[in-house]
Amino acid sequence: MSAEKTLSALIDRGWMLATAESCTGGMIAAAITDIAGSSAGFDRGFVTYSNNAKAEMLGVPMPLIEVHGAVSEEVARAMADGALVRSDAQIAVAVTGIAGPGGSDHKPEGRVCFGLAVSHSATHVETVEFGPLGRAEVRRRTVEHALSLVHEAASR
Repeated sequence: MSAEKTLSALIDRGWMLATAESCTGGMIAAAITDIAGSSAGFDRGFVTYSNNAKAEMLGVPMPLIEVHGAVSEEVARAMADGALVRSDAQIAVAVTGIAGPGGSDHKPEGRVCFGLAVSHSATHVETVEFGPLGRAEVRRRTVEHALSLVHEAASR
């Protein structure tokens, strides 16, 4: 999904977007704000790479991170919910994953957890296994998937 189509859907819906990014380091926000006029559909982005940043900036409980790990649907949900509450947005997307290199048997390279929070709706979470495609490609596909999730929600 292109950032242009996603931004257009947000603007058409009258929604503002907030992002909560770990493994992409702000790439989703950058994709949207690369577009002229993006201020009509983008509120803010949180780059929460460390666990402390997730807790301090988004209110993710440290016990949740300790029990489930930063790369988990539970943490992705808390990140998305935290971004929605701490912004003026109607929709927030969160990503946390292992872009690589590395990973483990329990949490392999290319695993990314997504959270999508929409005002007055249940927060959606999902995990995508992109596989060991290399850091740049996992991050690129993560941005693309996040934009698709936002576009689909804004187009309903």
